[in-house]
Amino acid sequence: MLSLPDMAILGVLALLVFGEEKLPGLMRQAGRIMREVQNTSQSFVREMERAADVNEAPPPPAPHVAETQPAEEAEEAEQNVEGAHDAPPD
Repeated sequence: MLSLPDMAILGVLALLVFGEEKLPGLMRQAGRIMREVQNTSQSFVREMERAADVNEAPPPPAPHVAETQPAEEAEEAEQNVEGAHDAPPD
């Protein structure tokens, strides 16, 4: 960032180079260009965020245990777990 003395020096140099008639027009043109660059970059960022939101699909719902295992398999798994608790440690 430029300090106040730096900006004053640049202002005097610009006045000497471009003259007092052309300098206000050049500054207006520079302001328009900067505004257009800001608008374009903000538009680009908004479009990228919108595209990222659209591409992110929600995760599928988790399956329920009752839907993935028939009742017999669930009972068998339960018995295996109970049997493992009854077995002596190695």
